[in-house]
Amino acid sequence: MLQIVFNEVSAAEISQLDTLTQLDLLDAFKVSEDDVECPDGERFGKLERDGRNLYRYRAGEHRIYFEISNLEDTQERGVIVRRVLHKNTFQDFLYRSSLPTEDEQLAESKSFWKLIDESATPAT
Repeated sequence: MLQIVFNEVSAAEISQLDTLTQLDLLDAFKVSEDDVECPDGERFGKLERDGRNLYRYRAGEHRIYFEISNLEDTQERGVIVRRVLHKNTFQDFLYRSSLPTEDEQLAESKSFWKLIDESATPAT
């Protein structure tokens, strides 16, 4: 399993959820190297844009978007959680656009990547 780090934005998003939902999400969200090397499309998905990889994890009603990178002050790779969103956040957008898959559509959405980039710093 990889170490998981929440940035300020994702920490704030998860703290908005009720305690039981937080516990369920944290209990379910386990990421291994195999999960990101071969995403199954169901629980794990992969979004690519301009050489950047972002991963999606489905946990019930929520989606966790994360990157894999070296953790600060260490050579170890870890999971940097960028956003924790309810599944319906992009539902209307996807419905209106009528595109094949959630991950492919999000990978092409400039506004989605802007949302991810707003969460650039890890929580302290």
